[in-house]
Amino acid sequence: MNKKIQFQDIGCKDFNETWKYQEELFKGILDIKIKNRREAAGLETPNYFLFVEHPHVYTLGKSGDISNLLLSEEQLKEKEATFYKINRGGDITYHGPGQIVGYPILDLDNFFTDIHKYLRFLEEMVILTLAEYNIHATRSEGETGVWLDVGTPFARKICAMGVRASRWVTMHGFALNINANLGYFDHIVPCGIKDKTVTSLHVELGVDKVDEEEIKEKLLKHFTTLFKAEFISHIDQ
Repeated sequence: MNKKIQFQDIGCKDFNETWKYQEELFKGILDIKIKNRREAAGLETPNYFLFVEHPHVYTLGKSGDISNLLLSEEQLKEKEATFYKINRGGDITYHGPGQIVGYPILDLDNFFTDIHKYLRFLEEMVILTLAEYNIHATRSEGETGVWLDVGTPFARKICAMGVRASRWVTMHGFALNINANLGYFDHIVPCGIKDKTVTSLHVELGVDKVDEEEIKEKLLKHFTTLFKAEFISHIDQ
């Protein structure tokens, strides 16, 4: 089993371009697995982890409801936002500046073959990171992602999640609001949940800006511990 993960922070990049890049990495792992099964070649599969920040974009999961997007095509243009229907699970969400988006593209055969456990580990990575800022975050029963004040009228989501998996290979991932413009969430029903709101770490801390690079370091640290993994700071092309 290969527990080394090739890491890349690709900065600010268009969602569609990043999606295509993810698909290339995802397909590369699948091709190795299919060949391995056919030829019993014992080939080692790679793992990847991308950090990215997207320009304003709304994405709708394969089981999502388009009515949860509250903007017309013209209004999207006015907001300088784009929209894509994509092949992850979950409903609608927003990505934009001030948000850390993480895409682990892993062969779970290298770690554990349990999607439920995989999602819980991603949530735990975020929960542990927020705890370092004295933010008590938890899960909300029946809803993926990471939340604050669950079970109260003030419940709000700080991190959304949605993944795709095939032959235990994952793509897509999580979006953690750090310095996000929360006004963009007013134009959707986030994740299809009508009775809860969304928040950002800078709002919770009462500061103008949080150091996003520091957050990334903490996320990677907790990911490494949870998955018993090792990061390599390059991607083989």
